[in-house]
Amino acid sequence: MPKIPKGRRVGQAAVNALRALLEEHDHIVQEISGQNDFGEDLYVTFTDDGDVTSDTIKVQVKGGESWRRGNGYAVPVDRHSDTWAEGNIPVYCVVYDPNSRNLYWANATQQLRRFGTHDQLRFIGISPNAVLDDTTMDSFVALARRYVGRYRGRQAVLTHLGEMSGVEFDPEDHVLYFVNGDDDDIIFWKRPGAAVATLLLSAQEWEPAWVTLESLMLSELSTPAGRSVREFPDPDLWTAEDLGLSRAEVMWVAACFISTHEADEGMDDDLLETIECKEDPSYTGEEPKEHGRIEADVIESYVLTCMLDRIEADPGLMQRSIRALREETNLEPDIVAELGSLETDPRVVRQVNRLSRETVENVDDMEPAAYRLAVLYLIHRIYVGGPSLAIDEQVRIVWRIPEATTP
Repeated sequence: MPKIPKGRRVGQAAVNALRALLEEHDHIVQEISGQNDFGEDLYVTFTDDGDVTSDTIKVQVKGGESWRRGNGYAVPVDRHSDTWAEGNIPVYCVVYDPNSRNLYWANATQQLRRFGTHDQLRFIGISPNAVLDDTTMDSFVALARRYVGRYRGRQAVLTHLGEMSGVEFDPEDHVLYFVNGDDDDIIFWKRPGAAVATLLLSAQEWEPAWVTLESLMLSELSTPAGRSVREFPDPDLWTAEDLGLSRAEVMWVAACFISTHEADEGMDDDLLETIECKEDPSYTGEEPKEHGRIEADVIESYVLTCMLDRIEADPGLMQRSIRALREETNLEPDIVAELGSLETDPRVVRQVNRLSRETVENVDDMEPAAYRLAVLYLIHRIYVGGPSLAIDEQVRIVWRIPEATTP
């Protein structure tokens, strides 16, 4: 006589639990027949205050203890890599743990696209912080709907360029795109009203380079004898010569500055001031924000030094910080999604757990993913102040486990 597979009951329990939760919140769930299961179990269409929206996702549901890992859960990608990453409807993975009776989620499409098509991602990582229940449903739906909306109109272009370069652009940002004769990609990125733009070049591994129209043209101008262009004021800015830009590329970037300036001319002055100042939490509106910049690698080196100092003084800090992170119920959904991706790689997790001055001397000794995961574990927030301050005042760290105060 035919036998029912052992995993069928727990697998169906997982689908039933997710479906019941979604329908309890008035979202529309359509189950995909097992005969047509090619990596997805459900279609979910979200509603908004009783109104049906056009925002739909597909969900792969797994149930059972076999999906559990040391840092959460993992769903194998298998042969679904292309369809999950390149489809026109994003795919989410949800795991049901029968022991805790909790549901945990991850955006599979987002993880695959972040990882890139040049390598093969074997598992979709799901953080134990990514609980899906009555209390987190609203934030989950808001995040999922925002992700779906990224693939409409102009936002679809920004999303594609952002996934290509590893940057997330705001809808109001000026973002322009150029491909040179060698098929190298260049992205021009500038906030409305700002004088400084960021260039992102595929030939430079997408490392951000700050430029102004003046710094860009330094290579085109004659310089005093014996003086290099890097001796001009503001060494944080790059020139066309530094970046190896051709004459055609220089003219394109110059045209970007001109066109974005023209677009900004009609903006209200108060709006421009708000845009310039809103990223500084210390801004009170009483005086202009300082417009100096600090190199990203300087911040990273300083933050790493601070992390190593604390770990050296308190060897158990990392594990206590991880436990504190797991207990947080109000983590931003974006961070929850990022944790799932980072914690999937055992090499990254191992490097973070072994973090010390003996294993790491500087930022270059760490994989970027390991540095990012260590920051998420140890640090709640980082504030960057004005450039006139000393580095220990300019970069303010709010630790997940506060430093002990001396009486």
